[in-house]
Amino acid sequence: MKALLALEDGRCFAGKAFGTTGTFCAEIVFNTAMTGYQEIATDPSYRGQFVVMTYPLIGNYGVNATDAESAATHLTGLVIEELSPIASNWRSEIALGDYFKQSNVIGIEGVDTRALTKHLRERGAMKACITTEALTEAEAVEKARTSPEIAKKDLVGEVSTKTRYVWDPESKLSRKWTIVKGTNGANIEIDPNGEAFEKLPPIKHRIVAYDYGIKHNILRELRQVGFEVTVVPARTPVKDVLKGKPDGVFLSNGPGDPATLDFAHATARELVGKVPVFGICLGHQILGTALGGKTEKLKFGHHGGNHPVKDLRTGKVAITSQNHNYAVDPKTLPDTVEITHINLNDNTVEGMKHKKHPVFSIQYHPEAAPGPKDAIYFFQEFADMISAAKKK
Repeated sequence: MKALLALEDGRCFAGKAFGTTGTFCAEIVFNTAMTGYQEIATDPSYRGQFVVMTYPLIGNYGVNATDAESAATHLTGLVIEELSPIASNWRSEIALGDYFKQSNVIGIEGVDTRALTKHLRERGAMKACITTEALTEAEAVEKARTSPEIAKKDLVGEVSTKTRYVWDPESKLSRKWTIVKGTNGANIEIDPNGEAFEKLPPIKHRIVAYDYGIKHNILRELRQVGFEVTVVPARTPVKDVLKGKPDGVFLSNGPGDPATLDFAHATARELVGKVPVFGICLGHQILGTALGGKTEKLKFGHHGGNHPVKDLRTGKVAITSQNHNYAVDPKTLPDTVEITHINLNDNTVEGMKHKKHPVFSIQYHPEAAPGPKDAIYFFQEFADMISAAKKK
């Protein structure tokens, strides 16, 4: 079936639809990762967006339930150059097109994604329309132009959990898959299907995670360094969290404009000085605002697995996985905040910490999924920070 992608500035691209059909409008961004289309589709931070994949061939290893980053798909649509006609992987359970059809996600292939990406780099992220209906280019462009601004939507409210829960209480979902089955059997568990997993460490700290759109792999990584994680809705009062006497609080990633989340800023502001705090992505932006800073929208955002970040404390550079359209403005941060990491492409703030209290955050994704794992050590750093706070 024919499909049309129309941008609000009038540029149009013809292609062929896969997944569901109809007319959809969303903000359009591009992602430079070579793999990870399933993790991108199920990442709540992509709520309300079309994603253009710069890698030309998508869908070749299919989709499986284990690799989902949440319980549902969240992006509105996927724009690619070519959809693989074959899903070839022993873990594949369903083809990408069929998965999108079940999930009501629209896809369009046959698009010149190189030209589209260059256009978005020059003009910036913008609203777009993908349609399989009999609309003219002018009509599709007008739908894109008149669609609601993403900043005006309560996207966090759409993706946050409605009820409090404990992540992985049976210590099964967070185990690391391994091919080692032999000599180190004391640390290995074998499932009935023959797959081997490393046993999880015992619980050392109990924390609460505010769910603004949290990814499963963040929860897995937290459990893998010894955290028991209780996940709570985004608007949970701080008094309800602190009455359980958690060892720390985590502020998660999520979608939308951080400047509109006054309730989350108040939450973070109230937590600082009372309990160790760690924030990732949207959680970083919320914390930056709570500490006195402001956020700004980037021209086309950072989306992909190849972003270089420098640790200003050590001089080391990590290649990181990122997904955000907003950044903390360094000029607005008070003297009580130290900038610890910067993006080497554009010098935006990628990490910060409070100079007095055990509070720190990073803009990128140490859990990767998809992307490199250069920054995985931050979860252990959070654990070490809590251990140090307990000794005081």
